[in-house]
Amino acid sequence: MPLEDDFCDILTKARRGLGLSLETVSHMTGLPVADLAAWERGDPIKDRAQVVLLATALRLRAEPLAEIAIDGWEPVPQRLPDGVEAVRGSVGGYGVWGYVVFDQGEAVVIDTAYNAQAMIKLLEARGVRLTGICLTHGHADHAEGIDHLLNHREVPVYLGREDRDLLDWRPRSDLLVAPADGQVIRVGRRTIACLVTPGHTPGGICYRLDDQDDPVCFVGDTLFAGSIGRSNPSTLYATHLKSVRERVLTLAPNCRLLPGHGPATTVAEERAHNPFVTIA
Repeated sequence: MPLEDDFCDILTKARRGLGLSLETVSHMTGLPVADLAAWERGDPIKDRAQVVLLATALRLRAEPLAEIAIDGWEPVPQRLPDGVEAVRGSVGGYGVWGYVVFDQGEAVVIDTAYNAQAMIKLLEARGVRLTGICLTHGHADHAEGIDHLLNHREVPVYLGREDRDLLDWRPRSDLLVAPADGQVIRVGRRTIACLVTPGHTPGGICYRLDDQDDPVCFVGDTLFAGSIGRSNPSTLYATHLKSVRERVLTLAPNCRLLPGHGPATTVAEERAHNPFVTIA
């Protein structure tokens, strides 16, 4: 599966996150504004030295950026652990992932994938009882359809308090739960820990499925393989980087990271190959 973000997306996210204009980046690097604009539109870059200049100006790691821009790096394909299934949705052709975690006849949905009906069909096919809906954030491609899921069965909806206003449809207040950092949600014998990770949105949350031998973290749009989600608003960029570097990438190296878009990855892969992860 190709990366969610191309070189152009990474450049744009980093530049806007730092509040830099194309003219400022041109002045910092000596590269023409026209070339910078073309690369952000998706034109290829072939000169590794130019990638290094851009990485330095945008506070990115140069070699991982070059691997993505020139070498075509992609993460090693990851399998889903037992008791976790993915559901794919589409918003105008733009793919999005949601997940179902189940154990001992219970199930928790993690994001709706903009495809609640497929989620309900999966729950019915597996013969499991929905016990909770965990939203990594409030954007429609991840949260649309919670009304259908709640019509299927009324359960708590876990969402960061700061993201409630992002919902197109809001559940009753008694169903909305703003989880504390470290709060544990149970599904059968399994536990899901809530990691507060603001940045992509003010109330972003990642959900870590606690399994010492087979660790997984559902990261929504906090992180993509080789990149991060867009910081909304851009003033959250520094906070977003802190969440990625100090919350997500301090998990076990073998922890699989399941994002809302693009391929799965691991903590070890991202520490080695993500351009955003180590520059202060």
